Amino acid sequence: MTRKTIAIKLDSGLEARPVAMLVQVASQYDSNIYIESESRRVNAKSIMGMMTLGLSAGEEVAVVADGSDEEKAVAGIERYLLNQ
Repeated sequence: MTRKTIAIKLDSGLEARPVAMLVQVASQYDSNIYIESESRRVNAKSIMGMMTLGLSAGEEVAVVADGSDEEKAVAGIERYLLNQ
């Protein structure tokens, strides 16, 4: 299992369109990927789950991945959240 804390750098935070893009990024990987914020843990491949988090720019989240490509998955999510 790979875990990394990341601050969201997207200007608009995670609104509908950025959430949809994040789900697309997460879906490219075979690993199970979760986003944790405070006490909530949501499947990063679930658009409805991700929308429930309502994350804003500057907030910190933990990205947790478990599977054959977990390190690549966390790196890919990090690149997206840092807007790079």
